[in-house]
Amino acid sequence: MEIKTVSFIGLGALGVLFGHQMSKNMPKENLRFIADHKRIEKYKREKVYCNGEPCDFNYITPDEVQEPADLIIFSVKNEGLKDAVQAVKNQVGPNTIMISLLNGIKSEEVIGQTYGMDKILYCVAQGMDAVKVGNQLTYDHMGKLCIGERESGYTSDRLKAICDFFENVNIPYEAVSDIYKHLWGKFMLNVGVNQTVAIYGNDYSSVLKEGKYRDIMIAAMREVMALSVSEGVPLTEEDLNYWLSVIGKLSHRGKPSMRQDVEAKRYSELDLFAGTVMELGKKHGIPTPVNQDLYNKMKEIESAY
Repeated sequence: MEIKTVSFIGLGALGVLFGHQMSKNMPKENLRFIADHKRIEKYKREKVYCNGEPCDFNYITPDEVQEPADLIIFSVKNEGLKDAVQAVKNQVGPNTIMISLLNGIKSEEVIGQTYGMDKILYCVAQGMDAVKVGNQLTYDHMGKLCIGERESGYTSDRLKAICDFFENVNIPYEAVSDIYKHLWGKFMLNVGVNQTVAIYGNDYSSVLKEGKYRDIMIAAMREVMALSVSEGVPLTEEDLNYWLSVIGKLSHRGKPSMRQDVEAKRYSELDLFAGTVMELGKKHGIPTPVNQDLYNKMKEIESAY
């Protein structure tokens, strides 16, 4: 198995970040960016930039029929996932692999409901400090893509193929033996850092130093820890400290996606974070007051748009 053709759906921060890196290391015609006619016209008219470099992307519409992609990468916002699942249907073949760069713990299941979980490799994007304003993406740290099979400790041919591909196109990556727990760990981090910085701070500096905001972030993360035990994916203090170390390496002036949403007056992925925590809390009878408070405060912010 060898990955030669890749299709992206979604040109947010991660789509631009990793798409641009791939575009420098593979034939243009083998890298496709799926978008509707209106978006394509906008991208071509205004261009898309990554750290000041123009991105020369190969755009195609969902209705164009081509050879199936070896790899499909979902990099849309959560609210656009269901539409994205339908938009890639002409790119899917019997051997197509799919990965999701979305936040949260549910996107793989949503994609798998249509195409089958046998096409899904789990992926966690971490360690990047990308900020996208309009058509301009800037970053100091590219981060990496952590990938793995749902079955812990299993190394499949397709996992080897995607590792080889990432090597060839210079994408930082790590094959993780327990990727589902890693996915939950990233969710724990996002619940803490995304919401806290979105509501209380301007950038990562607000939670990288000791004080009230860092305490709120960690308290929100601990509620996810409590839920993870009941969900059969127990996170530990070691996991908490690992994810705190991940954000500790980021640029202090970087901003999580949720803060960028606030500044652009876009509705955020609040339901994906606090909403999911509160839902699981009710399911297991576990109190989640910190996330309830963050949820209420974020709703107040969004109600003023």
